[in-house]
This record gives sequence, structure tokens and C-alpha cells, in this order.
Amino acid sequence: MCLSIPSKVISINGNKAMVSAGGTEYEASIQLLDDVEVDDYVLIHTGFAIQKISEEEAIKTFDLIKALDAIEDEIDKEDKR
Repeated sequence: MCLSIPSKVISINGNKAMVSAGGTEYEASIQLLDDVEVDDYVLIHTGFAIQKISEEEAIKTFDLIKALDAIEDEIDKEDKR
């Protein structure tokens, strides 16, 4: 299974972009996509932007990831009992 992470484009330098995912910033390649701009949201997989997405879709995905983290925390608590 593959997982891509929604990230907001902060700056662009050639085929590279600084992106932010959940407050963590890192560099990603945007060479696979056309017309990526600052403030766009993209899906990042293995360091490459593979698709542009809407801000709404990015927020929904982050909310889902947070919900899954909360479920995992609850499972961990029950396992320790």
C-alpha cells in the first residue's frame, strides 16, 4: 500500500519546492507536475509531488490522519492494561 501526504507549497526554486505537512517543512520535487504555485496543495509520495489537490481535500485528509492517530492511541492504552 502506498501513502501520499498532503502538503502546502511554501516556496519554489526550479523543480524543487519547500512544502509543509502538518507543520514539518521539507523539500520535494515538483518535476512531475505542471503549473504548481506557492500556496497550492500537493500530494507527496517518496519526495515527489504526484498530484495537486484542493485545500479542502488536504484538510479532510489531515483530519482523517488525526482521527486514525487518536484511534491508535486508544488501542495502545488498552494494550497496556
